[in-house]
Amino acid sequence: MKHVARKRFGQHFLAEGSVIDAIVREIDPRPGQAMVEIGPGLAALTQPLVERLGALTVVELDRDLAARLRQHAHLRVVEADVLKVDFRALADEQGAARLRVVGNLPYNISSPILFHLLQFVDRVADQHFMLQKEVVDRMVAAPATADYGRLSVMLQWRYAMENVLFVPPEAFDPPPKVDSAVVRMVPYEQPVVVDEGLLSEMVQVAFSQRRKLLRHTLGKWLEQKGYGGRFGLQRRAEEVPVAEYLELAVAVSRDQAGW
Repeated sequence: MKHVARKRFGQHFLAEGSVIDAIVREIDPRPGQAMVEIGPGLAALTQPLVERLGALTVVELDRDLAARLRQHAHLRVVEADVLKVDFRALADEQGAARLRVVGNLPYNISSPILFHLLQFVDRVADQHFMLQKEVVDRMVAAPATADYGRLSVMLQWRYAMENVLFVPPEAFDPPPKVDSAVVRMVPYEQPVVVDEGLLSEMVQVAFSQRRKLLRHTLGKWLEQKGYGGRFGLQRRAEEVPVAEYLELAVAVSRDQAGW
């Protein structure tokens, strides 16, 4: 029976063979690699992946699709909300130091999924995700551009990222109302060690009023934190590179600890 896409799950299934082939080439799966696919759907990407890997773990919330996927001998199906999945445990279960993670992410919860995976970045080798192109543009954005924001800073702290493939709406069934893209995310081996909660709060405050100079937003936040150092507040949030946000977060943490 034909599966009807469910809006509540944000389902749009890949259907264009040339696009699927292009995505698989970008992922470049090799036999024996430990990989997890998020949202396998009708297995358009799943099948060529498992053929190259030999075995694959998939995370699927839709119980009907999960039942179909269980019929495949070489798939391990985790029927769950991906936001509740412990990827560190999945790596341990597969005896893998690090997982490769791929997926056509539901566009309505793509950002929460990306932030959820940040918790497990030390057990991730790389990530390849299909996302709304607008989101990918924000993820890879450089400073002093309209797309540069909190998502850019938080993800570029931990990953080197690249927009590797444009995907038009007609590659899906049903077609979404937006363009899509595939992003490659490779965790840094030695990221700047910083309090994630503090960094997140700081960046959120900085970008809360993009049109205003930072002295009106971040300046007040720094005063509340008792930070006595120097930072160029005569700029707007999008003018500050990721490295400077990280340096400031480290400095504020040290100041608070009295180092």
